[in-house]
Amino acid sequence: MSRSRDHAVYVISVAAELAGVHPQTLRIYERKGLVDPARTQGGSRRYSDDDIDLLKRIQDLTNAGLNLAGVEKVLALEAELRELRQELELFKESARAALEEAERRSRYDLVPVHQSVVLFEGKRRR
Repeated sequence: MSRSRDHAVYVISVAAELAGVHPQTLRIYERKGLVDPARTQGGSRRYSDDDIDLLKRIQDLTNAGLNLAGVEKVLALEAELRELRQELELFKESARAALEEAERRSRYDLVPVHQSVVLFEGKRRR
C-alpha cells in the first residue's frame, strides 16, 4: 500500500537534503509563510512529498533570481492558475453535457423532408 503525496513523513534534516537546502532555510521559508509543514504532537516538523516538491520549486525560483516576496507572488499566481484551469475544465464538461442534451432533444424535433424542391419558372400574374 502506498502513502499519499501529502502524508508528512520527513524530518527537517531529510527534507532539507531532499530539497537541496540547509535546514535553516526551511525555517526561514516557514516564517515567511511559503511552506507549512505538519507538526507532531511534540512540535517537530514533518514534511510530505508535496512539501518537498514545493521546496524544490521555491529553490528554482530563488536560483532564477527572485527574492522571497517574488517567490510568494509566483506561487500564489501558480495556485490561482491551477484553480482557474480546474474551473475551466468543469465549465467545459458542463457545456459538453448541455450540448449533448440539446443534440439529443433536437433529434426528435427534426422532421425529414421527403419532397424535392422544384423551381417555378412560369410567368408572374399581375
